Amino acid sequence: MLTEENGVEIQDELALVPSWRSDMTVELVKASASDNDVLWAARVSTAGEQSLEARDEDPARSAGLVNYLMRERHGSPFEHNSMTFLVSAPIFVFREFHRHRIGWSYNESSARYRELEPVFYVPGPNRNLVQEGKTGHYEFVPGTPEQYDTVVAQTKEACTTAYAAYQRMLRAGVAREVARGVLPVATYSSMYATCNARSLMAFLSLRTKRADSTFPSYPQREIELVGEAMESHWARLMPITHAAFDRNGRVSP
Repeated sequence: MLTEENGVEIQDELALVPSWRSDMTVELVKASASDNDVLWAARVSTAGEQSLEARDEDPARSAGLVNYLMRERHGSPFEHNSMTFLVSAPIFVFREFHRHRIGWSYNESSARYRELEPVFYVPGPNRNLVQEGKTGHYEFVPGTPEQYDTVVAQTKEACTTAYAAYQRMLRAGVAREVARGVLPVATYSSMYATCNARSLMAFLSLRTKRADSTFPSYPQREIELVGEAMESHWARLMPITHAAFDRNGRVSP
């Protein structure tokens, strides 16, 4: 669609049709992580140097050692591994994510250097909308159909209006780093996030809600979805360590 400004035909910014998502995606890009990494690191204290490729011939003994380390919170053996994830989520999820700094490395798409696409988060129909109770003792419950319709309509209107303003500034020659100021935190971004098992456990203890956790947590659902996907990848890589994490109240050692 073409419009006219000052006698010059231009592409209408609204011709860029927004996309709406309610999902978070997490891809395991690369990993060097196994339960053997934990055993290898722990046993140097008592057995001296060992080959990293060495395998324990007693699986029950190995599982017992990992459980002991987890229970007694001997944390450093859980740091000798690495996992890199590619995460796609709305910006507000990343702003929560970046509060986790110890044992994490991040590189996020930069709106200073690239134009962001009109892809925005809108809650899905199963997203609870209403908060009940006071801070620290609250829960979220489903909203009414009317509340859900209001959330969807207002989110789409606000994001569409904001992106149109963003496009007008870019079209006028304004720098991307200035124009991005109008974009809402519902805009999708992407990042690489690298961590080790210990730092991931610290993240999961706060960003997933489980009845069997020693310390209850009340994460925002959107970042919990990211945490659940990361945990699924990690559990396949390090099943003994993951089981010990669950068995000991989901507390990072």
